[in-house]
Amino acid sequence: MRIASLVPSSTEMLFALGLGDSVVGVTHECDHPPEAAGLAHLTRSVIEEGLSAGEIDAAVRERTAAGQALYELDEALLAGLEPDLIVTQAVCEVCAVSYDDVVAAAGRLPSPAEVMSLDPSTLGEVLGDIPRLADRAGAPEAGAALSEQATERIQTVTEAVKGADLPRVAALEWLDPLFVGGHWVPEMIELAGGADVLGAAGKKSRTAEWSDLEAARPEVVVSMPCGYGTDQAANETLLAGERLAGLGARVAAVDASAYFSRPGPRL
Repeated sequence: MRIASLVPSSTEMLFALGLGDSVVGVTHECDHPPEAAGLAHLTRSVIEEGLSAGEIDAAVRERTAAGQALYELDEALLAGLEPDLIVTQAVCEVCAVSYDDVVAAAGRLPSPAEVMSLDPSTLGEVLGDIPRLADRAGAPEAGAALSEQATERIQTVTEAVKGADLPRVAALEWLDPLFVGGHWVPEMIELAGGADVLGAAGKKSRTAEWSDLEAARPEVVVSMPCGYGTDQAANETLLAGERLAGLGARVAAVDASAYFSRPGPRL
C-alpha cells in the first residue's frame, strides 16, 4: 500500500506502526521520526515566515474570514506518487490542508485513492485511531500492540501520581492572543496529577483574556504554543515573561509539537 500522510500526527502514527516504508509523501511540517522529513513534501503554508505570534494570528483570521486556504497541496506531486490511501484530518481548520480540499484533490487523481480522516477530540479517541489506522493500512496486529503500549504508559503515569495534591494548571496553546488548550489536553493534565482551571476536555481550544487567566489563579502554567518545539516555545514564553511572572505561578515551556499538539503516539 502507498500512503500519503497530510497530518504530522498520522505520519508519526504510521511510522510507530512500522509502516514507514509504505509512506510516500508527507507534509512540510512532518519532522518525526527524522526519516519522515526526507520524504516528498506535499504541502506548504501560505502564511509568511518570520511573523510574530500576534501577526500569525491576524494573518490566519484574515484568510479564514475571506474563505482562503492556509495551506497549499501539490496535486501534481500527489498524483505522481499514486497513493492508495490519503490520511488527513478535519478537527482543526488551521492545522492542515482542509478536508474538503483533500477530498476534491483525491477525486481528480488519475488513480482512485481512499481518503481517511482522523478527527479525535479526546485522548480515548486518539488511542482509538491507532488500531483504526492500522486496520486500514493492513497492520492490525501492530495497531493492537501500539495501542496497548500507549495505554500501559498512561496507566503508569496515573499510578505514579495517585493520591498526590492536585496543582491548579493552566495550559496555554498560544500567547498572543491567549488560547486555552482543549481537546485531549485537559485529560492529559488530569491524568498527570493536575487540575485544569481553564480548559474543557473534548472541547475546542478557545481564546481567553489575561484577566481570565489571572482570575483562574493557576499554580502551574504550561506554555505549549501550537506547532512549536521547545526552543520556539521558550522564546514565546520569554516575550510574555512579565505578564506570566505576575501570576506568581511556576511556568514551563514545553515541546508542544512532540507531546501536546499532535494527536499521535507521543502524547
